[in-house]
Amino acid sequence: MIFSPLSLLRAGSCLSLAMVLGASQTAHAEVQVGQINAAITRGTDFLLSHQNPDGSWGSARKTKDLNIYAPLPGAHQAFKAGASELALCGLIDAKDPRPMADAAISKAAIWTATELPKLRRADLTTTYNVWGHAYAIRAMSRLYVRENDPTKRSEWARLAQEQIDLVDRYEDINGGWGYLDVFDEIATQKPSGIPTSFTTATVLLGMDQARRTMGSTLNEKLIKHAIAGINYQRTPDFSYTYSFDHRMRPRLDINRPAGSLARSQSCNAALRIFGEKAITDEVLTTWADRFLAREGFLSDARKRPVPHEGAFRIAGYFYYYGIYYFTESVKLLPPEKHAYYAKALATIILEHQEKDGSWWDYPLYDYHQAYGTGYAMMALAWCRDTLTTP
Repeated sequence: MIFSPLSLLRAGSCLSLAMVLGASQTAHAEVQVGQINAAITRGTDFLLSHQNPDGSWGSARKTKDLNIYAPLPGAHQAFKAGASELALCGLIDAKDPRPMADAAISKAAIWTATELPKLRRADLTTTYNVWGHAYAIRAMSRLYVRENDPTKRSEWARLAQEQIDLVDRYEDINGGWGYLDVFDEIATQKPSGIPTSFTTATVLLGMDQARRTMGSTLNEKLIKHAIAGINYQRTPDFSYTYSFDHRMRPRLDINRPAGSLARSQSCNAALRIFGEKAITDEVLTTWADRFLAREGFLSDARKRPVPHEGAFRIAGYFYYYGIYYFTESVKLLPPEKHAYYAKALATIILEHQEKDGSWWDYPLYDYHQAYGTGYAMMALAWCRDTLTTP
């Protein structure tokens, strides 16, 4: 039987964090690469069977009484773009050798090249499109790497640069990116709403991958502005407030370490990659260990239909986001530390795979299984590759 740090904590244990993590090492050691591969194959099968005829994933067909604010049609174009690019990233990272998987990637690549250049903000109240741009940049970086034709590689590099230029257009006047501008009474050409630490980190990490993979050009002035925006939201314990406005209320529950559990993974990774010396190995290790020991705070909100309904105002859609960006953070640690974290994370992900092979954390119309599965498969692929590297 596999026990996670969460199960020990929920059992009422008063063990210290170090003792909980130590007790879980045996469970992590039980995770075999074969189990990970089997889970990835099941996830691949789900994505193959649920891909839309045009190569995308997800739709607005499933609704509930309480829905995310989504002005039509632009919000749903953004939701579909983000979900589809995450699913595509997951399929590519899976490295499934079957022809049907390659065909699905090719179909998704055509949709990406055709539709992502059209993506724009829905209206003056939302910038959900930022998520689509960020994950399109990641997907195009992967498509560039797997392409052997120099002409086609050049085209992916061009399209990725176009996505970078588009997301630059939506940088907030306060530095960084957000997804809502609905609370501001003044309409400005550049958003003047509420940039969030995690959205900014997501964009920056996507840009970094494009820069390293394809030599994409980044606007250094904009990058410095965005990094400053994240640092404004960083607290002394390396929690990150939910948004720029929250920086004046850093001890609200949503801004405390438990509320920042997923955000700190992406924000620490982004700051570290872009040269912030405060993000040491000790900071990354502390937050990785905290994530494993307190993953229950995130999991408790998983599948709840109301945003920010969980403890510490955690929303369900932070779960697999945190799972994936955990890998982005711990891969910055020395290589000898990777195997432990790969086993620990794989244990958690395997426990939550659905019967149909998908992973999901929040009922978002019909986009949630695509993006959740994409996040989980990218994370599991890192676990697999880490554990099979000599």
